[in-house]
Amino acid sequence: QVQLVESGGGLVQAGGSLRLSCAASGRTYAMGWFRQAPGKEREFVAAISWSGYDIDYADSVKGRFTISRVNAKNTLYLQMNSLKPEDTAEYYCAARRLTLPSLLSDNYDYWGQGTQVTVSS
Repeated sequence: QVQLVESGGGLVQAGGSLRLSCAASGRTYAMGWFRQAPGKEREFVAAISWSGYDIDYADSVKGRFTISRVNAKNTLYLQMNSLKPEDTAEYYCAARRLTLPSLLSDNYDYWGQGTQVTVSS
């Protein structure tokens, strides 16, 4: 069983930046970030393969967010720049037991508890 713990969320003004981290208790393979705003379904944000060579982004964050990982530290990151009020959500880290990333939340085996990101206008 792998445990995931997110950190780095907070309150930021529009146009600002935040960096989310996700620490895994053990080795993980493909990992991803999802988010869920109040009253909305959980949505895909970004995902990365174990090697780091395969990366996918949601169109809404492309060019503003960067996903990365340091396998030696079992840590996943999400650098979020040019934040918008519509980025406000609970952000979740996820991991799967396969090496290739997926855009579908059902394909992930482990989930963190989430970290809140609030962007004020």
